Order: sequence, then structure tokens, then C-alpha cells
Amino acid sequence: MKAFLAMLAVTTALVTPGLASAAQVTFTTNLKDYGGNGAYLAYYVTDAAGNYAGSLWMAGGKAKYYQHLSGWYRATAGNTAEIDGITGASVGSGRSLSITLDLADTLFDAGYELHIDTAVEDMRDAPNEIAVPLTSSGAGQATSGSRYIADFTYTR
Repeated sequence: MKAFLAMLAVTTALVTPGLASAAQVTFTTNLKDYGGNGAYLAYYVTDAAGNYAGSLWMAGGKAKYYQHLSGWYRATAGNTAEIDGITGASVGSGRSLSITLDLADTLFDAGYELHIDTAVEDMRDAPNEIAVPLTSSGAGQATSGSRYIADFTYTR
């Protein structure tokens, strides 16, 4: 219940600017078989000017590793309150993560961009491994990652 309320608070914050309706969006991230420990992934949104707008999900539960998600860490100044209640386990090599969130309709086709930072223990970090504009036409289109992510898609 705590996780649900925290997620509701975050998604409500992303809905409030336009008092618009929200839609369920599913993010699917497939990892390459990179042969290392589980990956930490930070999902966050920036506005059209590149300013941090909010965190959506954090895969990986040990805060001491969050500094390796450097794009997210820089945007939030490492504030773990940004992800309270919206965290899950790290994602293993060759595995997939699928999450469904309620996102404000106003985030689509308005210049907002979804970012995914990745980090794996004892391997190189990958800030902004995925950076895709949130557009209606981009839904269902696969985007390849640069290091640990094989591909990423979102559906509305």
C-alpha cells in the first residue's frame, strides 16, 4: 500500500500541471546478456528545456549505488525522497523489466523526454543510456541502448 501511495503521489505531481487526464503507460526494458551483476535503472523525465520534471521508477534498492546513476543523481542532487516507494529490485543480465504507470496526457507531444540511466557493479556506468521524447507516435517504437539495454519500448 505504501508503494502504491508513493507512486500515486509522483504520478499525480506529473498530472497536476495541466490538470489533465492520465493514461496507463507500460515501459518495457530488455537488457543485454552482459554477464555482470544486476543493473540499477533510473527512469526520470525532463521538460522541453531539459529541466528535471520527476522520477518515475528506480530499479535497485541500495541507495549507496544511486550516485552511479549520474544523470538522475545530478538532476535530483541525490535526493532519495524522489524515489521513496517507487523502487524495485535490480534487473539481471539478459532479463526484462516491465512497469506500468499512470502518466499525465500533457507529458506527451509537449517536449518532455524520458531518460533511463543504468549502472552495474564493477562495470562502466551509462548515464542517459536511453533518452526518448514522449510522443504519441513514439509509442511501440523500439529504441536501442548504448551499453546494457538491448531495447526499450513504451505503449499507451
